Amino acid sequence: MNTTQPGVLNIRAKTSAVVDHHNDDALPGKPLYLLIPGGLIALAAIGLIIYIAYTTWYKGTMPASQGVGLIALLAPFYIGGVFLFSYGYELYDMKKTLKLTAIVVFVTVSFVVIIAVLFALASLGLEDKGSGSKSSSSSSSSGGKSAVASPSISSGSTVYSHDGGTGDLAAAVLLSNMGSTHTVTHEVIHEVPVAPPPPQPITCPFCGKSYLPAENKFTCPGCGAATPKDLLPQDQTEIRKD
Repeated sequence: MNTTQPGVLNIRAKTSAVVDHHNDDALPGKPLYLLIPGGLIALAAIGLIIYIAYTTWYKGTMPASQGVGLIALLAPFYIGGVFLFSYGYELYDMKKTLKLTAIVVFVTVSFVVIIAVLFALASLGLEDKGSGSKSSSSSSSSGGKSAVASPSISSGSTVYSHDGGTGDLAAAVLLSNMGSTHTVTHEVIHEVPVAPPPPQPITCPFCGKSYLPAENKFTCPGCGAATPKDLLPQDQTEIRKD
């Protein structure tokens, strides 16, 4: 194994050394078979962790307990991927591999915590801004309402104040009119026409025959005597005069 390896931060030279080691059949192992899969696993895990932190502490669509549980579930995959990457990157040097893995994991944990805090701050800032705009809009609408002149209608000792729409103003006017108007009661008498009673027959005092005077020309059909006036009803008396 080559003892003069480039430093970890000299990424170009270090990567070139790893490729040369992989292509050299005289050297043991193929580090790229560990470096590439380990790097992909680590990237996928950290991407999911950041997405979970975004949905948990920024959007708030995922409960915090569930988000922390999923992050804890993905953490071993991330650490394993980083270990495989570091093992291939350090060309199977276990001591350097553990050191590089610890550094990368520590930096990643710090990065995820910082991202989560920034997400939470951004979410709280948006909520405060939204509540402030709602309160300002409500205050402006209430101010616009109070800016409208409120006519008042007085009737006697009662004052009706109006600060609403047309319906409220009409109600106030109606109340004022009701308070200032005297109630007048009119008695209405309906006359129902009454039909006259039917003509009643009379008995002739001379021959005792019953007959209707008006239908027999006020003459008894039995004896031919004229009908006495005292036996005629008032209305038939007037007809006989006519």
